Amino acid sequence: MHESDDEAEAIWHEQVGVPMERIQRLGDKDNFWQMGDTGPCGPCSEIHIDRGPAFGPAGGPLHDPHGDRYMEFWNLVFMQYNQAPDGSRTLLPKPSIDTGLGLERMLCLLQGVDAVWETSLMQPLIDQACSLTGRSYRAGDYDDRDSFAMRVLAEHARSAAMLVSDGVFPSNENRGYVLRRIIRRAVRYAYLLGTERLVMPTLVDTAVDVMGNAYPDVQANRDFIVNVLTREEERFRQTLKTGLVILEDELSEHTQSLPGGTAFLLHDTYGFPLELTQEIAGERGVVVDNAGFDAEMKAQRERAKAGRKGNATDEDRLDGYREVVEQHGITEFVGYTDDSASAQVVAVLPGGTLDDGTDTVEIFLDRTPFYAESGGQVGDTGTIRTEGGVAEVLDTTFALPGLRRHTARIESGEILVGDAATAGIDVARRDAIRRNHTGTHILHHALRKVLGEHVKQAGSLVGPDRLRFDFSHYEAVTADEIRRIEAIANSETLANAPARSFETTKDEATALGAIAFFGDKYGDMVRVLEVGSSIELCGGTHVRAAGDIGAIKVINESSIGSNLRRIEATTGDNTVRLLQRDSAAVAEAARLVGSPADDLVAGVQRRLDEIKALHDELKALRGKLALGRAGELAAAGVDGRVITRIDGLSPGDLRDLAVAVRQQAGVEIVVLGGVTDTGGVSLVAAVTPTSGTAAGDLIKDAAKAVGGGGGGKGDIATAGGKNPEGLDEALRIAAAAAEVVTVRS
Repeated sequence: MHESDDEAEAIWHEQVGVPMERIQRLGDKDNFWQMGDTGPCGPCSEIHIDRGPAFGPAGGPLHDPHGDRYMEFWNLVFMQYNQAPDGSRTLLPKPSIDTGLGLERMLCLLQGVDAVWETSLMQPLIDQACSLTGRSYRAGDYDDRDSFAMRVLAEHARSAAMLVSDGVFPSNENRGYVLRRIIRRAVRYAYLLGTERLVMPTLVDTAVDVMGNAYPDVQANRDFIVNVLTREEERFRQTLKTGLVILEDELSEHTQSLPGGTAFLLHDTYGFPLELTQEIAGERGVVVDNAGFDAEMKAQRERAKAGRKGNATDEDRLDGYREVVEQHGITEFVGYTDDSASAQVVAVLPGGTLDDGTDTVEIFLDRTPFYAESGGQVGDTGTIRTEGGVAEVLDTTFALPGLRRHTARIESGEILVGDAATAGIDVARRDAIRRNHTGTHILHHALRKVLGEHVKQAGSLVGPDRLRFDFSHYEAVTADEIRRIEAIANSETLANAPARSFETTKDEATALGAIAFFGDKYGDMVRVLEVGSSIELCGGTHVRAAGDIGAIKVINESSIGSNLRRIEATTGDNTVRLLQRDSAAVAEAARLVGSPADDLVAGVQRRLDEIKALHDELKALRGKLALGRAGELAAAGVDGRVITRIDGLSPGDLRDLAVAVRQQAGVEIVVLGGVTDTGGVSLVAAVTPTSGTAAGDLIKDAAKAVGGGGGGKGDIATAGGKNPEGLDEALRIAAAAAEVVTVRS
């Protein structure tokens, strides 16, 4: 307990009955709890159990710094102060006790084992780790490297299983990064122990067996958890394989400090995390030059920044925005209900310059129907009119939180501060955006229905022409899954349920089942969209009923990163135009192949079969024609050498022709070259046993002229290349090589 906490001592001794010899006092470092530099805090009492002389000397926790004999299993924090930023403390109006019992330590005591690793929660995982790695575990030996590795594998596999079941995916940000580091640390230990097969799938399966009864969701998500962690381990093992070879070489040269440039190379080129480099180097007693790494990272960012335009923040411009807010407040948004509104111009600031050289201005109104880009929905366009001028609004964004900026081009007259204005959005464009935005919500519902509830939004873009939705998923979406997703989404639009947008408290929205996403920031009041089976938090603009969306058609699905997918789709008029385009293309294709549209696939296949048969026939005829020229080519040779160009044959036909020419009387050396029927370059050399040379020697240098290589050690050799322009030079080089052979002979 805390050294100055007389009150707690009196309670423990006088009311609970603990003998004074069993009460020990410690300082603030050990027995005073606080959540941070400020906030609630207070002294605490730790409860220990004496596990007996076998674990260390007597005398209580003061004489047992490692906790081997006197194990803490409970901590009581007497929350009685509030600490101010200056370090001063005042009494809380309502003191309380924060009690924390170590569940696994209590289990350790109840099961009569010496450490949490030997409890029924961890022992099956330890045993499985030993089985996978072929190593042994020695209970209580905390210096044994193999035993330490088994504990890492067991604990990290269980943690990873629980995180994935809770909807966390391996990534490079936030919770996903923590999960990725846990997985990678476990896999690295297994890899360094020489375990070539995957360890996470089996360990996680065991973890689910252990934890499944207490956590039914973990049991239900078993296959999904195993799949995610299997893929992550497979990817990381490739990274490990490359990175460790490089790192081992560097550590053999740098035995005290690893250069920051090396750490950056591993990170930037091979995907080897800095933390992993630091951990491995630290085990060898080598320090990583973090300053050098940071310098390399900074230089890379500067290079990236230099390659982009318009990145600099203009502090003067920000000051102007702040002044608008200070004088006039934030913009009132009326666009949920109105497509146009009467407003007053409160500020007009210089904008930028368009590609055509036209200057733009930034117009700020006291109220506006224009939606500012946020939540994935693009900003509105339209018109702002005053008595003195007309401005075309090209985009609407937030200059500062709550301050809507209308980026506009002056079409006539001028827009002045204080002018009464009529602000009207491009209604047709907004309607298309509404359809796509509500369609995104319905598509999200369909994705979760088909792929699983682990699917969560990772980003979106809602424009007038299409919608784009990024989501968490561990593999490509199949064609059959896309058909099912489309079917569910369109059944929702056909049901034509009303789309209801309303504001409520965050707690009430959660109670209604609204989906909120980790990492997104929400205030006390949130806006909810409920349409059909979908209910989500959303501040965007939407249709009145699901049927207004029209048909939803998926047009693309792709990967955008580790465990992240992207799906694109159209709605409304855009889907109609897409289907009309595809229908016209099908009709034209059917006409070209002479088949009814309903039989198009079979018709195309018939035409492809016919083309292949004709191609094979033509190829055979070319080969026969070429072979028929063998005598003609031999007759044109000089001193037993035939070196010439024959275009249009396949590499195989050119080889057969070379052999046929060599069989002609008086021919000893044949080198043929040509541009093949597929556009590449082929070289063939064929020689007789009496020629005095190997076929490969004639074309090995010639092949370089056509950007290729090849050869052979016998009486025939082949080579290929990709540069037809170098063919004549290649034949000249081959002729020179043949001339040397003739002279020598």
